[in-house]
Amino acid sequence: MALLEARQVSKHFGGLVAVDTVDFVIEQGMIASLIGPNGAGKTTFFNCITGFYRPEKGAILFDGEDLVGLRTDHITARGIARTFQNIRLFANMTALENVMVGQHTRMKAGLLGAIVRDGATLAEEKRVTKRARELLEFVGLKGRENELAKNLAYGSQRRLEVARALATDPKLLLLDEPTAGMNPQENAEMVGFIRRLRDELKLTILLIEHHMKVVMTISDRVTVLDFGEKIAEGTPAQVQKNPRVREAYLGKEYGEITA
Repeated sequence: MALLEARQVSKHFGGLVAVDTVDFVIEQGMIASLIGPNGAGKTTFFNCITGFYRPEKGAILFDGEDLVGLRTDHITARGIARTFQNIRLFANMTALENVMVGQHTRMKAGLLGAIVRDGATLAEEKRVTKRARELLEFVGLKGRENELAKNLAYGSQRRLEVARALATDPKLLLLDEPTAGMNPQENAEMVGFIRRLRDELKLTILLIEHHMKVVMTISDRVTVLDFGEKIAEGTPAQVQKNPRVREAYLGKEYGEITA
């Protein structure tokens, strides 16, 4: 069952075609990867899904409803969350506060409630704080609730960003290079962590990832972009054997030899 379906999605920046009539489907419960050389259009495609960019052409259906033209916060409220290639935490807020912010789209208290501090507002604040602590424990940051985000180690910041995304209560989680800057042991731990997100929280996950061992280990399906065009799609084994994929990564001469 398709959770997200992109149909003929295109995004241009002036004369540059960043995403070129891409069709893409991710099914519920799947871990899928989007790969390709630098500049292939992967993050642009993510930005089209999450509302940062509006495609010039095509439809992006989530739970059967088109997302194109919706604001980013409305897309988040529908059940799509993401992390970023360059970590974007509130550096001078604590880990707990960062995760509490992530629950904003699910909160009902308004400005008046924040001022008068009525019973409903206080109860919601207590619930939000409890949920934030639970998510920090889930991602391995129990006991670090009061540390400023900027003082956490790089790997912990990555996990904190995931916790903040989880706080939005998503159905689909988009991870943009979750293992960037990590060593092999951290990569292996992240693979296990992503599997836990799918298996324990019942999330569907789409990731951009340059580390091919991670991609081939964790993915149910791999989609390959090159110069904005989808050039291959299939299981990790199928994609590894595809001459166009090898050409995109290693050059035309290598692609012709392997073909």
